[in-house]
Amino acid sequence: MAPSKLIGAAVLAMAMQASAFSISGRTTARSPVKMVMGPRKIGLKTVVGKFGRKSQKVRVALPNESSMGAADDSELKTFGSKRLGAMVPPNEMKKLLPLSLMFFCILFNYTILRNTKDVLVVTAPGAGAEIIPFLKTYVQLPGAIAFTVVYSSLCNVLPPEQVFLATLMPFLGFYSLFSFVLYPARNIIHPHVLATKVTEVLPKLAAPIAIIRNWSFSAFYLFAELWGSVVLSVLFWGQANAVMNVKEAKKYYPLFGLGANVALLVAGSFMAWSSSYAAATTPIGGDVYGKTLKLLTTAVLASGGVMLGCHRYVTKKVMTDPNCVDPAAAKKSKTKTKMSLKESAAHLAASPYIRNLAIMVIAYGMSINIVEVTWKGRLREAFPDASAYSGFMGKFSSATGAVTIMMMLIGRQILSRSWGAAAIVTPAVLLATAAAFFSLILAPGMWNPVAVALGTTPLMLAVLVGAAQNIMSKSSKYSLFDPCKELAYIPLSPEEKTKGKAAVDVIGNPLGKSGGSMIQQVLLMSLGSLSAATPYLAGILFLVIGMWLNSVRSLTPQFEAANAAANAEAEAAEAANAAM
Repeated sequence: MAPSKLIGAAVLAMAMQASAFSISGRTTARSPVKMVMGPRKIGLKTVVGKFGRKSQKVRVALPNESSMGAADDSELKTFGSKRLGAMVPPNEMKKLLPLSLMFFCILFNYTILRNTKDVLVVTAPGAGAEIIPFLKTYVQLPGAIAFTVVYSSLCNVLPPEQVFLATLMPFLGFYSLFSFVLYPARNIIHPHVLATKVTEVLPKLAAPIAIIRNWSFSAFYLFAELWGSVVLSVLFWGQANAVMNVKEAKKYYPLFGLGANVALLVAGSFMAWSSSYAAATTPIGGDVYGKTLKLLTTAVLASGGVMLGCHRYVTKKVMTDPNCVDPAAAKKSKTKTKMSLKESAAHLAASPYIRNLAIMVIAYGMSINIVEVTWKGRLREAFPDASAYSGFMGKFSSATGAVTIMMMLIGRQILSRSWGAAAIVTPAVLLATAAAFFSLILAPGMWNPVAVALGTTPLMLAVLVGAAQNIMSKSSKYSLFDPCKELAYIPLSPEEKTKGKAAVDVIGNPLGKSGGSMIQQVLLMSLGSLSAATPYLAGILFLVIGMWLNSVRSLTPQFEAANAAANAEAEAAEAANAAM
């Protein structure tokens, strides 16, 4: 116990010894008084005298440890550890753990869904890698716009916790319907005969016809793509931005990936195991991939259940704890937005801050799409079988997770020093790795000695180099681009945090990918093949990355000014509360 407490109690005891107590209006004789000490209080009570007088108790309520600001123990403990408490205080750990687990589950699902959608559409009858640009333009982009309209309406009529549930549940419901109903009946519900006849008449429209021919696969592609834009970018990061301030975000956002990107390793290994298990346990002539799909979907649904539990904990236990979230900030985050869709669009369009964020997101989507489609065309040539393709994508995801974990350790140090420096890493990495990949496609002769030395074929070397390019691009995105982008939303108003974020992340990302797809479609129709279009794609890619770098340079001072203003507002509110 602190010396100050003991001294105060002793003084009070002596004072009571030297006085009389007035009970029921009359004065009684003094009786011996002794000090009673407990774990939290010090009490003083009278001892029964020799005449059998009833004892009288007086308790002194002394401040406990928390109210004294831990005067006795200046070191906070997290899980009983002072060392851990110094790194992650208990109030920060309370929100860090559920958010990290939620992020893990979202990325675990996203990895499975992203790889599964590619397997379905690339290996579907009458389809291939050529179908992807059309899916992004004519399926994903309209779907993203439709979602943004619905989401904006939900934000106006429902509180944030109900918006989360109303958004997430349709995704989980569709994945169940697809895996257990639509996919087993694919040969019945897909119009293969009609599509084949139309393709014979209109061969140049083979790719768009394949979207309708495999319509349930196209729908799965849409929901899988929207999972990343909606559940990860809008729901999760919106939740994280509501409970974290900028200082905490700089400290922990890169570490979300350090822990949660283990999901890439786990999901990749689980996909590889599912493919092997299904192949070993399915009778000859049975549907191996159908069984694999059911295993993967079961894991996605279980992970979704964990996400819902984490969200409920954050809403009920973290958002209501003033030690975790500032009450004023919590109240602001729970406020429904009021602008109509038209007013919101006008407000967001007039903001240079939002425009720069949109350019960054669109540029990333366009850049990664230009490279991915070319790489996936080579990948299908190397792995024409769906199970083999899925197995390779599982290993690819595991490698992405391992590299991302290393990038997280580096990225946290960069982000703690400068937002601008951290934001510029991803476009720089994409520029360097894309240059290596396109040099392999455009000048394969200079890579022949490497292929011979590695004992592989030029095709497999292109697949491996493209995989390395994708791994480096995605790992830098997860470790730096995403944390930087989310940090930029924290100082903004609720309207900009919700509808602005939905517009930038949900529409901006597919708009970038659709923009890349439109460019590829024009080049394919003009030049006749992806190989002939590759030089032009490389030039466009470098131009887009240049615009991306310019937006980062423009947004950096805007973010610093907005953050300074938000900090000043928070300090003023804290001073006003202290004065009251």
